[in-house]
Amino acid sequence: MAEYTKTIIITGGAGFIGSHVVRLFVNKYPQYKIINLDKLTYAGNLANLKDLQEKPNYMFVKMDICDFESVLELMQSEHVTGVIHLAAESHVDRSIKDPFTFAKTNVMGTLSLLQAAKIYWESLPERFQQKLFYHISTDEVYGALELTHPDGIEPPFTTVASSGEHHLAYGEDFFYETTKYNPHSPYSASKASSDHFVRAYHDTYGLPVIVTNCSNNYGPYQFPEKLIPLFINNIRHKKPLPVYGKGENVRDWLYVEDHARAIDLIFHQGKVAETYNIGGFNEWKNIDLIKVIIKTVDRLLGNPEGESLGLITYVTDRAGHDLRYAIDSTKLQKELGWEPSLQFEEGIEKTVKWYLANQEWMDNVTSGEYQSYYNNMYGNR
Repeated sequence: MAEYTKTIIITGGAGFIGSHVVRLFVNKYPQYKIINLDKLTYAGNLANLKDLQEKPNYMFVKMDICDFESVLELMQSEHVTGVIHLAAESHVDRSIKDPFTFAKTNVMGTLSLLQAAKIYWESLPERFQQKLFYHISTDEVYGALELTHPDGIEPPFTTVASSGEHHLAYGEDFFYETTKYNPHSPYSASKASSDHFVRAYHDTYGLPVIVTNCSNNYGPYQFPEKLIPLFINNIRHKKPLPVYGKGENVRDWLYVEDHARAIDLIFHQGKVAETYNIGGFNEWKNIDLIKVIIKTVDRLLGNPEGESLGLITYVTDRAGHDLRYAIDSTKLQKELGWEPSLQFEEGIEKTVKWYLANQEWMDNVTSGEYQSYYNNMYGNR
């Protein structure tokens, strides 16, 4: 039996961001045992990790993070030294329709993990030494930023981040680690609550924690209820492209593998009890992003340029739809040396090519076939 220097639970490891983090850790750290803990809800798909099934340092456990007794038993039996907590209900529209599920998973599930980690680690002779509970949150907890027009200039305009770098922005303000929480949706409210519980466990019990808040991610393996994979698939099938309101909402976008690299860096070098914002300094108005996706997909499919612009369909705006998110990740850049590796156009090109080349994956996800296959394999726990 191999001796591992660390045993890390990664929750939500069969999901979009989680699968990239699991893959990075399993491949980069053969001296670590990586436990992928996932309930396999609609957004969890083990097909995302088929390449890891035979890796000796990889283990999958189907489990609900709200099942406290099972989580505690797993931590004790596997001698867990670290938790990277990504499991969450994350789709705003679903949270508006079903806020109870979001409160249960995002708040009570996080509390279950925190309490299990506290109880197990307190029972050890070394207690919290060389342990870490790393909680991944979202920029949505900060609320919304305004679109501003400095000196009468229409956004986007060139501005200088606190890092000293120039980039295009739609406003003069950003989300900082010190920004006051002001969530506007049941989803962001549930994440804000979970963040507070994580910090409270450090302040009350001394549990070693880190919290990171990240901007919108995109890339391979994202569930196609999210904008970019949904629109790629709809263009492929010549289905309508539903745009909220006038498409004026602004988001900061980050390629998912850059987020995984940031998590790796922060897990190993971040300071306990600190918060780090992770963002791309890469703001796009939704309608402009959609036009880039259309142009890229049409070109790669061999469609006439602009053919799919006619698929754009404006729909009633989402309730409480925040106007602008923009992360300032200067602290992470200055303290740990992280920065995004891809320009947005390069990342979109890679992303579109992946989805078009993996149509079987997309078809299995949209049909729901993946769920019955893996639920039959692992049962329902």
